[in-house]
Amino acid sequence: MLIKSADDKSKRLALLEDLQQSSLLDTRQKDWLRDELRRCKAGMEGERAAAFYLDGHYKDGQNNVLLHDLRFLVDGEVAQIDHLVINRTGYMVLIETKNYSGDLEVNAHGEFTVRYGRDRYGIPSPYEQSRRHARILGKLLERLEISTRTDKLPEFHNVVMMHPQAIFERPDPKAFDTSFLIKADQFPSWHEKLVDGIGTGGIFKALFNVRSPDTIKEWGEKLKRQHRPADLLALPDFMQPKPHLAQVAQIPKPAAPAPIAAPAAAAPVDADASLAKKLICAHCRAKISFPEGKFCWAKAERFGGLQYCREHQGLFA
Repeated sequence: MLIKSADDKSKRLALLEDLQQSSLLDTRQKDWLRDELRRCKAGMEGERAAAFYLDGHYKDGQNNVLLHDLRFLVDGEVAQIDHLVINRTGYMVLIETKNYSGDLEVNAHGEFTVRYGRDRYGIPSPYEQSRRHARILGKLLERLEISTRTDKLPEFHNVVMMHPQAIFERPDPKAFDTSFLIKADQFPSWHEKLVDGIGTGGIFKALFNVRSPDTIKEWGEKLKRQHRPADLLALPDFMQPKPHLAQVAQIPKPAAPAPIAAPAAAAPVDADASLAKKLICAHCRAKISFPEGKFCWAKAERFGGLQYCREHQGLFA
């Protein structure tokens, strides 16, 4: 049964796309913005593809509980679990989704590399990342008193799930076992093998730990309440407008001839207070985006409680 769907990340995507139009970004900011936008789009696409197959397999079932897009804070550590499956027989599957635009390689030492044409880049192991999240999840389960009938933590199984069209190379399984690495459309088959393996290795243990659908639903609801979504509008400190670029933006540009002369813009100190908390620049009266307004409202002392477009925020540098 489905307990939690993925959070809506459209605000994050809109913010990044809006920032691309700014004339106040330096080279480092532009590079970060381009990479972050690519990561955001790829991540959302990978999660959607995985959720499509997982929902089809678990949404209407009673033996498993499914939660998408969980973020837990435990003792200052963060666990971001893309998908979590809770089974009635006392195990949980943590699924880490990845959607690389290049081909993935895994060598005999468990090292991950992404290949873009002739270029190759080493990346952190998503499998080890999932195992760290399992450790943090274990702490949370203890505090929520979620355990098997033998008062032990549920068994954790970690999966790295790729897009169905992904291409990756594996090492010899005798050198390094990559059975945890699957494509999204292969998950039902992978899960059947897991269940068969549990039955072969400890069917009596599994039957002893079996819980009712209501119990695992209650576990899922408890974990859903512990979800702490990230701030979708947060940006690194270095992404704030640069003062010297803001000053350049203040240089007046020759106005194009117009049938009716536009009224002179008021100085910031004379801004109309009635515009407060509206998505309108208090200096030039142009429409602004929500992130621009939020940036100014969070710095009320600097902007006098009003809001300005990115170009005229520089007037207060």
